[in-house]
Amino acid sequence: MAATEGGRQVANFGAGPAKLPRSVLLEAQKELVDYKGLGISVLEMSHRSSDFTRILNTTENLMRELLNIPDNYKVIFLQGGGSAQFSAVPLNLIGLKEARQADYVVTGGWSAKAAKEAEKYAKVNIVHPKLGAYTSIPDPSTWNLNPDASYVYYCANETVHGVEFDFVPDVKGAVLVCDMSSNFLSKPVDVSKFGVIFAGAQKNVGCAGVTVVIVREDLLGFALKECPVVLDYKTQAANSSLYNTPPCYSIYIMGLVLEWIKNNGGAAAMDKHSLIKSRMIYDIIDKSNGFYSCPVERKSRSRMNVPFRIGSAKGDEALEKKFLEKAVELNMISLKGHRSVGGIRASLYNAVTVEDVQKLATFMRSFMQMHQS
Repeated sequence: MAATEGGRQVANFGAGPAKLPRSVLLEAQKELVDYKGLGISVLEMSHRSSDFTRILNTTENLMRELLNIPDNYKVIFLQGGGSAQFSAVPLNLIGLKEARQADYVVTGGWSAKAAKEAEKYAKVNIVHPKLGAYTSIPDPSTWNLNPDASYVYYCANETVHGVEFDFVPDVKGAVLVCDMSSNFLSKPVDVSKFGVIFAGAQKNVGCAGVTVVIVREDLLGFALKECPVVLDYKTQAANSSLYNTPPCYSIYIMGLVLEWIKNNGGAAAMDKHSLIKSRMIYDIIDKSNGFYSCPVERKSRSRMNVPFRIGSAKGDEALEKKFLEKAVELNMISLKGHRSVGGIRASLYNAVTVEDVQKLATFMRSFMQMHQS
C-alpha cells in the first residue's frame, strides 16, 4: 500500500529520504510514545541503557544475517551521511601505504564528489580517462590501477545519473571501498570482497540520520592523526558505535526496516523485485519511439534510479512540467530529476511496491498516447 498524505494514497518515488514500508511506519507510530511498555519513547531513551543496547544489537545482528557479514568485519553506525564518509575513507585508509595515494572510479556526481574530497588528504588517481558524460561504466580492462594506492574506491549506484555496477570490480587484491548508499540491501553482496562498505540509510534501509559502515578488522588503526575522533573507525568500533551519542531513533527505524526485509525474503527477494520494477519502466522508455529517452547505456542502467527525458533526448521542459503536474494530481510524488541534470527520475527502492510502479507505468503510457505527435 502506498503512503498516506492527509488521508490520500500517495506513491512516493523520491530519491532519498524515500518511501518506508507502511508496516514499519505503523509500528513506529504504535511505539512512539510508549516503547514496549517502558513508559518512554526511543526518542528520549538513554543511549547507554540496556534497552537501547538491545535495539543496537538487534539492528546489527539483522544486518549481519541479511548480508552474511563475515566475523572479521565490524559494523558501525555513524552520523554525517555518506558525505562524511567521503572524508572518513581517506582519513582512515590513506595511511595503509606510505605513498598516501588512492584510486577512484568516477562514474557520476557522487563518486566525483568523493574523489574531490579525498584530494585534501591524498594523491588521487582517477583510474580511467575522464568521461564526457556519466552514461556508462568504463570497461575495467581499461582501468589503470596504481599498485601504490592504499585503496580503490567506487560508487555502486549513482542516484543522480542512474548508473549502476552490475559487477564487483576485480582490483587484484587491493583494498576495495564501496559507497553503496543507494543500492544497499537491494541485492545480495559478497562482503568478503570489500575492505569497506558504507551506506546512508535513507534510501533502502531506513530514514535519514544514520550511515552504516562495514569495515574489515585489519584496516582499523591506520587513521591519520588529523582524523576527527568521531570518524575514526577504530574508535567507533571499539566503542560499539557509542563513543558519542549515536542517532538512536534512526538506528531503531533501520532495525524495523531490516526486519521487514528479512520477513519479505531478504536481499535475494529485494533483487528480484528490483528487476521486475525497473524493467517495467525501462520497457516503456525503450518502446516509446523516442518519446521517452534514458541516456544511460543499457548494461549500466540502474535498477534503483531511472532517469529519463520526455519529448526528445534533451527533453521538452514544458512537456516534462506537464508530466510532473499530472503525476501529482494522480498522487505520484517526487518524480522530478536532480537539479543538476533536470528531466524526470523515478527511484524504485525496496519499499516502493510493484503496484506503485504499475501505477506509474500506466500513467506513462497514457501521457505518451496523449502527447506523442
